[in-house]
This record gives sequence, structure tokens and C-alpha cells, in this order.
Amino acid sequence: MVADNAALKADWVASRNPDAVVLGADTTVALDDEALNKPADLASAARMLRRLSGRTHRVFTGVSVRRENRNLRLNDVAVAEVTFKSLSDAEINAYLGRVHVLDKAGAYAIQEHGDMLVSSYTGELSTIVGLPLSLVKQFLTQAGLLG
Repeated sequence: MVADNAALKADWVASRNPDAVVLGADTTVALDDEALNKPADLASAARMLRRLSGRTHRVFTGVSVRRENRNLRLNDVAVAEVTFKSLSDAEINAYLGRVHVLDKAGAYAIQEHGDMLVSSYTGELSTIVGLPLSLVKQFLTQAGLLG
């Protein structure tokens, strides 16, 4: 899903800017083989955080790089794992009071008061944030933009 979404974003921009190198990305959180995308409202955000409480989930970020005039089409997905602390309703409400979560997959942003929620993670922090830097560097090197 995230690979397809990243490709759709990159393709849309690249088709309108064929000389540009275009990067598209998309991130989601997966728990029990279910995608936890952006919550519709604060009540659904609280439900998501309750489900993540005390558990380990995976974060998937798809990345696509395009350059239409050179037929450059690169796609891949990075994965990281995040383990949440066991959270009380008061802790969840405190987090929701500090962070705007309605535009965040899984109803959280590790870079915004993540210490309130997260006990540990494996993989690249940048994958969890939504743009895996090692994959981006690899793609930009393949595109001839980095030496």
C-alpha cells in the first residue's frame, strides 16, 4: 500500500515536471496485520493509541523517485518496529493535548513528544518519521545526484 501511494504521488508530480527529480513517500503503521492510517477524529486517535499501548508494531514507509525525461523509476519500502509503553487513559489524553495527531499514521509522531509513548524502536528513526534517509540517499546516488 505505501509503495503504491508513494509511486502515485511521485508519478503525479513527475508527469507535470518531467525534467525534475521527484521524490514521493507514504507511511503507515501496522498492528496485527491491520493498517492504522490517519485517525478521523480525536476519539479514533485515542482508540489507536490504546491499541498500540504496551505492544510492538511496524512502521512502513514507501519511497519513490522519478525523473520522467530519463525514465528513472525507483521504488522501495523501509520498515521499522516501535514498542510503546503501557499507557493509561490520562497519558493518552495528555499526549493528544500536546500533539496534533489527525494527520499522523497511527495517531502519533515519534518526533513530537514521542518519549511520552515509545519505550524503544529498531530500524531507522527517519523511517518512523516518514522519510527513510538511507533509502533516499541510495536512490539519489542511483539517480546520479550524489557522489
